[in-house]
Order: sequence, then C-alpha cells, then structure tokens
Amino acid sequence: MQKDFQYVLGIETSCDETSAAVITPRKTLSNIVSSQQVHLSFGGVVPELASRAHLKNITSIVDAALTNAGIGFEQLDGIAVTHGPGLIGALLVGVNFAKGLSLALNIPLVGI
Repeated sequence: MQKDFQYVLGIETSCDETSAAVITPRKTLSNIVSSQQVHLSFGGVVPELASRAHLKNITSIVDAALTNAGIGFEQLDGIAVTHGPGLIGALLVGVNFAKGLSLALNIPLVGI
C-alpha cells in the first residue's frame, strides 16, 4: 500500500540563496529564502563563501519553514532537495543536510 504524502519539505542550496519550503499536494504552506549579501563586493558569487553561508543558515531556514507551516519535523512525509546543477560545495550542504534529516526521521528523500 502506497503512503499518501501530506507534508513535503523542499530544500534548495544550488548557488547563493538558502531556501526551504513546506508543501502539500494542494498548496505551499511556507517558503523561506535567505539571500547572501556577502558576494556584493566581489561582483559575482564566490563559491566558498556561498557554501559557508549555507552551512550557517540552513538549520534556521528549515526551522523557520516548519514554524511558518505550523508543523513539526515528525509530521513530514518526505524531503525533496536540489542536487544539481549548481555550485558543488553549495549543493553538498543542502544534500547532506537533507540526507541526515531523512535518515533521522526515517522518511523518503528525493533529489531534484
């Protein structure tokens, strides 16, 4: 018997924005985006700085997405995460965070 997915957490860290959203089959419950200002003085995205900013922001962004959606981690039915294309270091932050959360909660993970 296939499980119905009620709440899915989406995580995006492919470049210079850390983003998390909670969706249902019918609507988006939350969408939190943190844009990185650290790159402004360089005239473009610096991959190492982007990765470090994702590491700093991902936990609070995911927490905010769940809070704004009005649900807890235990209510998630699955996780979707950007796995490419993008900056490899930035992608690794999101993918590994999602993998850890998926394992801890024993819920499916889908790379997008």
